[in-house]
Amino acid sequence: MSVKRTILKGTVILTLTGFATRFMGFFYRIFLSHTFGEEGVGLYQLIFPVYALCFSLTSAGIETALARCVAKRASVGKKKEARTLLVTAMALSASLSVIVMLVLQRYAGAVAAQFLQEERCTDLIIILSYAFPFASIHSCIVGYYLGLKETKIPAFSQLIEQIVRILSVYIFYLIGMKNGTRFGISIAVVGLVAGEIASSMFCLKIMTKKAPLYQSLARKITKLPEYLSLAGELFFLSAPLTASRVLLNLLQSIEAVSIPLKLQFHGMSVSQSLSVYGVLTGMALPCVLFPSAITNSVSTMLLPTVAEAQTLNHERQMRNIIQKSVCCCVLLGSLCCTLLLLAGQWIGLVIFNSRSAGDYIVTLAWMCPFLYANTTLISIINGIGKTALSFLINTFSLVLRIFSVFYCIPIFGIEGYLLGLLASQLASFLLCILYLSHYLRSPKKA
Repeated sequence: MSVKRTILKGTVILTLTGFATRFMGFFYRIFLSHTFGEEGVGLYQLIFPVYALCFSLTSAGIETALARCVAKRASVGKKKEARTLLVTAMALSASLSVIVMLVLQRYAGAVAAQFLQEERCTDLIIILSYAFPFASIHSCIVGYYLGLKETKIPAFSQLIEQIVRILSVYIFYLIGMKNGTRFGISIAVVGLVAGEIASSMFCLKIMTKKAPLYQSLARKITKLPEYLSLAGELFFLSAPLTASRVLLNLLQSIEAVSIPLKLQFHGMSVSQSLSVYGVLTGMALPCVLFPSAITNSVSTMLLPTVAEAQTLNHERQMRNIIQKSVCCCVLLGSLCCTLLLLAGQWIGLVIFNSRSAGDYIVTLAWMCPFLYANTTLISIINGIGKTALSFLINTFSLVLRIFSVFYCIPIFGIEGYLLGLLASQLASFLLCILYLSHYLRSPKKA
């Protein structure tokens, strides 16, 4: 199958699944907002910085490194080594996840009070901690299949995760209604854990059927030096990725936690600040990000494709792929920007029953052309091995957003942060374009 057909097929599968999960998630968030209120949604959203930070530490960097290593092995026919790398990644990621789970359970109160500045999140963090061991298994298997440019397993696992998450919460809600018990927002976190368990079990079942995973491990252990060599390669490639992801998510966590606090400096009460935060992150942003299922799918397929093209020195092919994918993402973002500008107020009032959500959607619409392209651009930069550069670009973008949180929100309110978001996405887009233009013109691709 040609490279274009492979990318197109994988993108279509991931896009359809992404739209399906986002469509379900769209109505799921409406259900949460109507059932638990804007403040409840705000509390739920407040734990996601912890989730993102811990996932980055335990899984995200390892998944990206594994996908790149597997793509390089697959391009030269070394699929046995790729399976051994998968086993190594799962062992490393699962071990880190268990440690993180135990630490979170031990210090949940301190994390809630000192880091999130909201003690009501303590129980939510304890429940959340059980998701990480399962998320690590799911993440590694997804990285393995994406490295092989096989998207069916990652797509179906994503779909299963979302279905189980929503159904479990809705079942708990019905049980509570039937027994006269009103559950809090904690059942939404239970649903998140249930989704991770279901998706990881699905991936493990498929993996053990499709590939002799444990047999491959047993054979490799008999050749310990070779096995340790592959393990070392994976570790040293994933370590800087993990470190950069952790630092980026730490900055994102500081940003997210500080928004409600700085809104209080602007004159809002604790309840009002959490409500605004819930509307922005639980309603407006998911709406704006809804079409990015397409660009996320493209970026997922581009990383192994660009890595393979670079390994095989297919420079012209890589140039065409980069140019066409970026142009398509910018065009999609421009169309979505126009639609959201026209329909943003209607979406906020009719769907979310929130005038504020409509105002935020209209403001955020302007960043769509850059937002959708940036995901693809960063993936391309990672695919050519410039992970340090992508880290620096993401860091600079985050610094602009954090600046808007600390210095613009106290003066202008949430509108100051929205303008900071737009500025950060524009800056990231321009930096990526400048570097890739230089890279594609350069005679040497090292």
